[in-house]
Amino acid sequence: MNSETITLPIPAATIVAQASAGERGVTATEFSAYVVRPEGAPKGALVVIHEVWGLVEHITGIADRFAAEGYLVIAPDLMSSIGIEAQVGLELNAIMKSTDEKVRSEGQPRLRAAFAGMNAPEFGAWALAALGESVDYLEQQPGVDGRIAVTGFCFGGSYSFALAAADSRIRAAVPFYGAPPEIAAVAHIAGPVLAFYGVTDTNLIDSLPEVTAAMQSAGIDFTSHVYENAGHAFFNDTNAFMYRADAAADSWQRTLAFLDGALAG
Repeated sequence: MNSETITLPIPAATIVAQASAGERGVTATEFSAYVVRPEGAPKGALVVIHEVWGLVEHITGIADRFAAEGYLVIAPDLMSSIGIEAQVGLELNAIMKSTDEKVRSEGQPRLRAAFAGMNAPEFGAWALAALGESVDYLEQQPGVDGRIAVTGFCFGGSYSFALAAADSRIRAAVPFYGAPPEIAAVAHIAGPVLAFYGVTDTNLIDSLPEVTAAMQSAGIDFTSHVYENAGHAFFNDTNAFMYRADAAADSWQRTLAFLDGALAG
């Protein structure tokens, strides 16, 4: 395997639209991405979308694992556009996970300020534009031949759904504990979806029947797998409180089997 960090541009039309949004717009005109290539010809390509903490080492490590399985992987850095570089993300994560109630309480203003920009619709438009550029990049790489999928975790799980609905070049999607796109957008998903959840992640579990019905109504091959004794972030082995080794191992194997089938040929 070999890896590199590349820089990709944001489309000009998106930059113009962001500028017209004033303070709500995202001013970044480019973004960086971690790219890792497999040994030999790729058996497909994958967009890996990070959690809300940004492109931290945990995510680049997941990208490396997929590359070791034969996939060409791009992991775009979306959160740096609003000031959450990897080190900042780790600091924010440490505040939220701290066992010291004072640290968590005093850190709330910083957490709110850091993530405020993420809630603006303009950020969503910018992020999807960056993800589209990531797909463009993969599409141009030798040996990919249109075999492109997406996976992501939490924030990245939600954007995995969103990218699949926005870009018909995505042949398969594997969102981990992500919120789906608007029901009206579900019908635009072009490939099969394998979604993972933890049973105690109540907001997503409560909405799962509606999501499943919408997928079925749209004729989408949708499979959900819910793990008992697991909740949000069960795949993240840097989160001692939420990580569930058995669920993480099982979902990894299911993901690999799913991608092998969806991207074959």
